[in-house]
Amino acid sequence: MKRSRINQIMAEAGELIARHGFVLPPFARWTPEEFIARKDATRRIIDARLGWDITDYGAGRFDEMGLFLFTLRNGRLADLQRGGGMCYAEKLLISRQDQLSPMHRHALKAEDIINRGGATLVVELYGSDDQGGFAEDRGGTVWCDGQRRDFAPGDKLHLAPGESVTLMPGDWHAFWGMGGDVLIGEVSTVNDDETDNIFRDPIGRFATIEEDVAPTHLLVSDYRAWLG
Repeated sequence: MKRSRINQIMAEAGELIARHGFVLPPFARWTPEEFIARKDATRRIIDARLGWDITDYGAGRFDEMGLFLFTLRNGRLADLQRGGGMCYAEKLLISRQDQLSPMHRHALKAEDIINRGGATLVVELYGSDDQGGFAEDRGGTVWCDGQRRDFAPGDKLHLAPGESVTLMPGDWHAFWGMGGDVLIGEVSTVNDDETDNIFRDPIGRFATIEEDVAPTHLLVSDYRAWLG
């Protein structure tokens, strides 16, 4: 993805988020230079990989297959492993109309996917085989706002604003906006985007960036190169 396109997506996402009355934390507004100047005092933000995240899954077709994310908070894996402490994470996502977030599952993370506003969020579901792989012939069970929902392989949930689904490790899922863009909340256990996204097809989690202009804000995938 070109950096100029990423900057444009950030600006458009900021406008949509504001229209829904949501306010991002102060560090969302930092320039790269401000982040560099503050990096020693804000090591927790860097280590937890909080902030902007825009991906085309390495396919170069963001409008067709991509996702906007902003990680608001993220706990510690060591706390989750010992069963106490900061075991949770929260994100804000935008799924554009007909923009696919492709079929994947998590090995560790359980998550609530919440339609926070906009159009309808469609979530396509499949179960796992005995080894955790994608099973085109298996369904499963999820919970939608406290209500049990058994699903057959390939069933699609249609979540209106305010509705949500709880996905457990092993629940294969893909999603997209139907009838317009959707602002999505994600509340989960500790998030590890580098190792805990298992895709059905061989794609990448992060975009490859072509630096045609300077970044407006750093992506979480920029932190290692820019901030060390």
